Amino acid sequence: HYHTFCFPGLTGLAGFTGILGIEGNAMNAVIAVTNQKGGVGKTTTTFQLARAKITAGGKVLVIDADPQGNLTQVASRDELPEDHPGLADVLSARTKASIQDVMVAGVWEGLDLIPTTGEALGVVRDELVVSGAGREHRLSHALTSNASKDGNAGITGYDLVLIDCPPSLDQLTINALTAAHGVAVVTQSKLFSSNGTARLLDTIRNIQHYYQPALRIAGLIINAHEERTISGQTWLAAVQEAATLHQLPLLMPPIPKKVAISDATEAGQGLDEWNGAEARALADLYTQHLESLEGFLK
Repeated sequence: HYHTFCFPGLTGLAGFTGILGIEGNAMNAVIAVTNQKGGVGKTTTTFQLARAKITAGGKVLVIDADPQGNLTQVASRDELPEDHPGLADVLSARTKASIQDVMVAGVWEGLDLIPTTGEALGVVRDELVVSGAGREHRLSHALTSNASKDGNAGITGYDLVLIDCPPSLDQLTINALTAAHGVAVVTQSKLFSSNGTARLLDTIRNIQHYYQPALRIAGLIINAHEERTISGQTWLAAVQEAATLHQLPLLMPPIPKKVAISDATEAGQGLDEWNGAEARALADLYTQHLESLEGFLK
């Protein structure tokens, strides 16, 4: 289901114990969903990948690391006020909130959410820019610490953690990558940029070198693909060429541009809950891609 390549400089996960909760209970995978471009479908992809794991019987934590808070709007069971505690309170040195303090229930049984509302995360992003040593590890420590800021332990019991990253290579994205096992790069064929990909890969290499040696690129997901257009076919060929050049695992087939995907996500529903055979087929595609991502990290 995907083209497998090795990525230069990547280390395996053998013996890796960074993302652990108390009593050595490891989460199976922590995946940062990222691209420094906006509008490529990171939030939609995060949401539907989470649904795929839920339908497989897994327990999932999603983390909204984008100051826009779009994931929170679709994934939270309840509508949250703008001043609701969230990821900003976990990352800021000025507060004592732990992951457990800000966690809220998601729209499905087995889904939990670390939310982002209001303007707070944008403020904390600016705070991180001028913070001192250790700023890159704040999310990782919050997820793993045996004694987090209020004395509670790091989280345990999740089969999958997905982090929806902001559309930039800022300190929030760096925190997400430092906390992750793997990276899922989401792009649209028509918005693909080889220069942008090179910048993202440079950032990932730096994260590997300085903060998280076990970080791996788990897959490149092409979103909103228009396979019947000449431009769609041309851009797909460009993405495939770049994947080969940079030795990236390209997940195939691409996710097609379908109204059902955006409509279901905006309604806070999985594609398997949406009407029609097309939506169910799309749900199977997300399941296939999730299995590829998780398989690449094992």
